[in-house]
Amino acid sequence: MHIAILTFEGYNELDSLIALGVLNRVRTDGWRVTLATPGPRVTSMNGVVIEQMSTLEEACAADAVIVGSGIATREVTEDPAIMTVLRGLDPARQLIAAQCSGALVLARLGLLDSVPACTDLITKPWVVAAGVEVLPQPFYAKGNIATAGGCLASPYLAAWTIARLQDRDAATDALHYVAPVGEKEEYVERAWRNIAPYLPAPAPAHGNPDGQTRVREDHRPESHGRGMPGSAEQPHLVV
Repeated sequence: MHIAILTFEGYNELDSLIALGVLNRVRTDGWRVTLATPGPRVTSMNGVVIEQMSTLEEACAADAVIVGSGIATREVTEDPAIMTVLRGLDPARQLIAAQCSGALVLARLGLLDSVPACTDLITKPWVVAAGVEVLPQPFYAKGNIATAGGCLASPYLAAWTIARLQDRDAATDALHYVAPVGEKEEYVERAWRNIAPYLPAPAPAHGNPDGQTRVREDHRPESHGRGMPGSAEQPHLVV
């Protein structure tokens, strides 16, 4: 499984790097998490430079994509070279998620037509202007598309992605690992209250009727839901 986090110039470190850390808690052969950038290097809003781990073209072929946020997202949506590549994103064959202003990218790609979204308060007017209903909550998902609002909602997107591609146990383990000591149970419970309503119902024994063949459903009863040594890559931080 390849999960790509789209990371652009002026990116928000919390949005891209927290998701990277949570997703890399999965220790399964073939599980690969990358930061996908338009060029060889990008610099964050606070000056952190990272090197490219995958290209935008590779991200469009990934099993799951998280569109990160940053201070230059509107410029990204006005860049025809970038947007032409991102039109290769397809929720019929991959999970697509957006963090904060990443929702604006999805809106401009037409991926949020008739789908409400979550985003940060600064980005909200731009997403509304793009014709998308913005919800006053941290997380929302419909089918294979999810959005989150607020930097610290990033673990929700990561956990949703893990739950869809692996299972809820793996997602719970990842959330528990990053949760503050002394608050772990409370943190995990709160996360599932936000995420669980938007997970698919358990699939029937034969086949997947909704055609979303690239994602793995959770087959455990709902009452259990609260709850590679890797080839996972790490970003190269350039000092």
